[in-house]
Order: sequence, then C-alpha cells, then structure tokens
Amino acid sequence: MNIQLLKTKIKRSLLWLSAILAPLPWGGVGGGLVSCSDFLNIEPQEIIVLDKFWDEEADVENVVAECYSSMQSQAVVERMMAWGEFRSDNIIGGTNAENDKNLSNIFKENINASNAYAKWGDFYAIINLCNTVINYAPQVAERDPNYTPNELSTTIAEVSALRDLMYFYLIRTFEKVPYTTTPFIDDNQKMDLEASTFDAVLDSLIADLEHVQDMAVRRYPATKPYYQRGRITQDAIHAMLCDMYLWKQDYRSAVRYADMVIDALTSDYQSVLDKMGGIVPATSRMIDGYPLVSDAGLTGKTYGNAFDEIFGTGTSRESIFELVYMNNDQMLSNGAVSTYYGNQTTFPGLVKPAEFLVTDVADEQYEVFRDRYDARYYENMRPVSGSRSNAGIAKYSHTSVMVSFSKIDDASGDVASYMGTYSEGLCKANWIIYRLTDVMLMKAEALVEMADDSNSELSDSLLSQAFAIVSTINKRSSGASEADQLSNDQYTTKAEMQQLVLQERHRELMFEGKRWYDLVRRARRDGSTATLVGAVARKGNSGGTAISSKLSRMEAIYWPYHIDELKVNKNLVQNPAFGSGEDSSYEKTK
Repeated sequence: MNIQLLKTKIKRSLLWLSAILAPLPWGGVGGGLVSCSDFLNIEPQEIIVLDKFWDEEADVENVVAECYSSMQSQAVVERMMAWGEFRSDNIIGGTNAENDKNLSNIFKENINASNAYAKWGDFYAIINLCNTVINYAPQVAERDPNYTPNELSTTIAEVSALRDLMYFYLIRTFEKVPYTTTPFIDDNQKMDLEASTFDAVLDSLIADLEHVQDMAVRRYPATKPYYQRGRITQDAIHAMLCDMYLWKQDYRSAVRYADMVIDALTSDYQSVLDKMGGIVPATSRMIDGYPLVSDAGLTGKTYGNAFDEIFGTGTSRESIFELVYMNNDQMLSNGAVSTYYGNQTTFPGLVKPAEFLVTDVADEQYEVFRDRYDARYYENMRPVSGSRSNAGIAKYSHTSVMVSFSKIDDASGDVASYMGTYSEGLCKANWIIYRLTDVMLMKAEALVEMADDSNSELSDSLLSQAFAIVSTINKRSSGASEADQLSNDQYTTKAEMQQLVLQERHRELMFEGKRWYDLVRRARRDGSTATLVGAVARKGNSGGTAISSKLSRMEAIYWPYHIDELKVNKNLVQNPAFGSGEDSSYEKTK
C-alpha cells in the first residue's frame, strides 16, 4: 500500500468524519474526534513502515472513515447507477449523452471490454482497505489499551460488512470475480487471482455476515445522529443478508432477516411515538403497522412528504444504510447524481427516464403506474419545458416535490411543483443503499416464491401476506379513493403475484440502482431472460431486435471484464458473451 496515498486519503476522510460527528448539518464538530496529525508528521515518507501506522484506535478509525469516503466518490456511485440502472428499461441518454461513447454504447448494448464503466478498481480499493483494517486492527488492540476487545469486534464487523457489500455489487454485475480476504500490502504478493463463481462468493459473503452480525453496533448514541444511517449497523447487515438470501433462493432465510429489519425499525419508531404521549399527528402515524413516512400532507390532497424526508432531508426513519453527503460546500458532494441525473445548470443530466415511463400516465397507458393518482410518477420524474414526452429524473436531483391531486380533479394547473434543485457540482443528496420499503418488498418476493401449488392453503396464506405488503407500500403513495386501491381479487395466482411484486419494486425504487439487478435476479430464478428482454424492449431502442437477441444469452446480462484487467490478470477468462478481448464483442447495433 502506498503510504503517501494513504496519508492523502486519510486527510480527506477526516473532513467527512468531523462533519458526520456534528449533531446538526450546520453544527460544530462533536466531541471525541480523533486526529492523525501525530502520524502525518512523525517521520519522512521514505522510512515509514506500514506496520508503524497502526499504533492507536485513532489510526483504525481514520482508515474506516476512508472506507466510507471512498464509497462516496463519484467513480463508485456512478457505477452503482450504471450497473444497477443504465441497462434497464428505466434509463436512456440525456443531455449530451451522445458525447460519452461509453455511455451511449450501454444503451445500445454495444458493451465491450474497453467500456470505461466496466472498470472495477475503485471497488477493489475499498475491499483492500477493509482487508487491511481487519489485518491490523488486532495489532492496535494489543498496543492501545483504550481500544477495547468490544471495540475491536465492532470494527471487524463494520469493515467486513463494507467489504461484503462491495463484493455483492461485483458479483451481481460481473457474475464471477476474484475474491480474497487478504490485504495487498506488499508488491511481491500474488495479485492475479482466478475469478470465483457467483455462488461461491455469495456463500462466503453470507457466512461472513452471519459470523459478524452480533458484533455490529445496534444503535449509535444520539450525539452521533448521522452514524445510525450513515454507518454499518446490525440493521444494515440484516438487510444485506435478506438481499443475499433472496439471490441464493433461500427464501425462508430472506424472510427471517427481513423481519429482523422490519421489527427493529418498528420498535425504534414505536419508542419515538411513545414519547409523544398519545398525541400523534396523522402524518407521523405508522401505516398498517409499519414505520413508513406518510407521503400525504394534512389535507390528504397534497403529496410529497415522504419524498422530502427520504430523498430531500435524508436519513429518515425508513433509512437503513445510505451514503451521507454533508450540507457543507467544503465537503464531498454527490457528483454522480449531479452529472447523471441533473442540476440547476443541466437538467436532464447525462441520463433521463425512458419515454414510455414519462408518457405512462400522461397518455393513460398505465403500464407501470396503476393510475394518475400515484404520487411516485410525479416525484420520480420532472417534465422538461412542459413536454409530455421529455423529462428528467427528479429523485435525488431535487430536495422537494409537492404533488397536488386537487389540480387533477379540477384541471387547474400543473399537478406537481419541484423545488430545491442542487447547484452544479454541489449535490448533497444522500445515496440510499437500503431502505425499509426495499426490504419489505424483498420479503414479499420471498413469500411469493415460497408459495407451493401442492399446498393451496399455505400458498394462499403466503400470497396474501405478500399482497398485504405491496398494498401498504402502494397505498402510502396513492391519492386514489379507497375503492380504487389495489384489490387482492386481481392477484390470486403465484404468477400474478410475482408480476405484481416486480412492478411495485419498479415503481417504488425507480432510479435507485435496483432495477437491472431485479431483472437479473428474476432471470437467474427463471433460467430465462424473457422477462428482462421484455422489459428492456420497452425503451424502444434502435436495433431492438438485435439487442433482444443479444440479451437472450444468460451470460450477456452480466458485464465484461475491462481490457485493463485482462492485461494485468492473465487468469481472468472473459465472459463468453463478449468474446475474448477488447474488440471481440457483440455485432454492433446501429
């Protein structure tokens, strides 16, 4: 590991650490901030030995902070976007996208090994930081009596989970990836590892999280408010396990961990309600027993409250784990959202919603949204210059959206008002990794897959439970009358419920880096890409027949290894759907 690089990274991460310790976004630094100034000035670089850095608890905390800071980088978040969204039916090219050939080729499925979005180095850099902490933290515990065994265990759990999260992104994107838990701290180490299979890596991640879950923090103190949502907790680990078991197709375990998350967040919020002494405003009440934020305002005709709290203010009670960008111009901003989703100067950004999404309600197609009273249609997308066929992504790029359904009823003007667009390069929107409705819908998906036609009574019960979850989430954002809400009578079979859950995840989690992974998971379960191909075809790309043909191959739903990785690691074998090298790719589409 390059010591000077580590120094530079730690200096930057301390800014993040000091800000996240503040009790309020505009407040001062909280107590207990560690300093690495002694380390930075102790010896000239040429005689520093890596082992000598790891002397005290502060050294460990500084590198842990750098793990989070690195995750906030534009390179990492833009790949969370590109890998989880850009190949899906949600996204097409936006403003000046044609000037980014790598991006344009994603939309055409002309992806090859030279595409810059296939680079994974930033994810492996975080993995290596985590592995390095796990390697050296026990040494610090021996040297620093203030670094207790309990604190050591907490650190190991935290960075293990961050490492596992990075690997989880990699296997869902590339399927087979090099896997190691050994830090690379010596240039003489063997680095050209063979790729491990999806299932082998997934099993290792699950085993690791199962091992560390009880060591993780359950709840951070109130003096560190951003830690609870901005750092790894037991809830975050349980959400990851729920997700991983869903991919493993161990649905009982997925439900078990989903319930752990749901119960924990419900209990936490019930404690908040208890302190109100029974006087709870309508907008603060639970929804069907879940601690969801009400999207409806006090009048019941104005929506957008949940959007403002979840995506505007951030770290809401529904949040489980998100990357926190402090409201301070001197701190790191969410460059990925600013660039790709848009800002005050450029909106839409490099990407925008597919046209069929934009016109779904305006043209009364209702292929995605059930009716014109789904607030998420207006919250997710903002029309450009009043166009019914052109819009940008409002989610994350705006801090507030107000949806007035009374204007639908009396045709008195624009239904939605959009506020708080971030300045170019200064987006402070948190990037959400897991939130409550995501976990609830993962539970619903698992319940549906557990349904068995050989036991109709059990099957009906499971499908009914899944429907109730979907209904609650849908109702939270619906301004339709009670009679027009989702009806269980319309979804009585397993196939119908599979489709409903997938549709609700599409509506609820749109543009959050989930959609492509949902389609890939469905393809793995079905052993067929038919659902994925049908979804992508809705974008109406030129060369649609050729794209559908390409995506009919299971290998093609993953990404190729980048040419740079193939050059330095001769043990990597290119995904067969993309040939063997830089130019051996699909036949190009027009």
